[in-house]
Amino acid sequence: MATYRYKALSSEGRSVEGIVQAETEFEAVSMIKQSFSVVAEIRKVSEERSWNRDITISKVREKPLAIACSQIGIALEQGLPLVRSLQLIARQTEDKTLRKILSETAGEVEEGSTLTRGFEASGEKKLPSTFIETVRAGEEAGDLAVAFRKLQIYYEKAAKVRNKAASAMVYPMLLIAASILVILVIMGVAVPMFSSAFASMGMELPFATRMLIGLSGAVRKSWLLILLLLAAAVIGRKLYVNSERGKLRSSRKKLTRPIVGKTAVMKSASQFANTMATMLGAGLPVNRALAATAKAMDNYYLSREVAKVVLEVEEGKSVVEGLRKSGFFPDLLLEMTSVGEETGSLENTLSILGTFYDGEVETSSAKALSLLEPLIISVLAVFVIFILLSVYLPMFSMYGSF
Repeated sequence: MATYRYKALSSEGRSVEGIVQAETEFEAVSMIKQSFSVVAEIRKVSEERSWNRDITISKVREKPLAIACSQIGIALEQGLPLVRSLQLIARQTEDKTLRKILSETAGEVEEGSTLTRGFEASGEKKLPSTFIETVRAGEEAGDLAVAFRKLQIYYEKAAKVRNKAASAMVYPMLLIAASILVILVIMGVAVPMFSSAFASMGMELPFATRMLIGLSGAVRKSWLLILLLLAAAVIGRKLYVNSERGKLRSSRKKLTRPIVGKTAVMKSASQFANTMATMLGAGLPVNRALAATAKAMDNYYLSREVAKVVLEVEEGKSVVEGLRKSGFFPDLLLEMTSVGEETGSLENTLSILGTFYDGEVETSSAKALSLLEPLIISVLAVFVIFILLSVYLPMFSMYGSF
């Protein structure tokens, strides 16, 4: 997905600059026109420069964003002026990036800018598109307090789902790390001790024992080379994953992996439904809601698929027609979304689906954990049994010869 820098004119005739990500220049122009009446200039930013810039930018996390949205919503409901509300919340927030954004936005608004433009200027690449678009819709509707309340609920749910999916993988990763550490200690310390003892006896060793001793010797002699090869593999994969082809293939593969693939699909379904419901609830038309949702999707492959739906919807097709082409969104989500479109209750339907898939993320994460734990323990047990047999077989042979 390429990055485009643009200059546009708002409905009031004011010049606006910004950045948008899209597959093609045509798609980028279509996305810009959802917010601005005229696109005066657009040019492609090189992907390498864009990637280098992104990795140095600290993005605002969902939890502090939810807290800030809650506080701003309360302040506005109590009748506090917008600039003073932003300044007050900026002093209270612990997130340094968010504190700077709120302070700079307060200054922009004080100088006559709209809140949306203030956030776009101070939070470029740091604030999610869902935040910007919902604030924009709140300004257009004249009810920012409601917009911030919707954002609070959305980011609280998003943070909870993300934490559940991540926490499910903590124990398996710790178990794998502990297993690798135990194996390294055995190979580096225990096996050489037994090797020396067997060598002093001058006895013929079984094949399994010779293989274990050979592996141990290779690890001890070539540990630096092994580390360099591992580092090269990690760096090579990182570079590949950050390429367009690599991002597409790796993100698609995440959805089909054994055991954990279902959790990734459920998380994406939850993210799509919750984001779309929030955007529609904020008053955005379906095409703009889809564009914001595409940018919010964690999975790059599905993000691109949702972005394609924007153009199809603008051509008069239904949302479900485009989503079905991806091949990964659950049938229930597709069928219920279709019903929501036909009955005119798409926002409510997606909100219900979002809650449902939040629960599915938790269920699938627990199931994945219940399968991964015995699998990891079984693999470790096989290796430990191999080591024990390699060590004890020579002893049994020695005792049998007496």
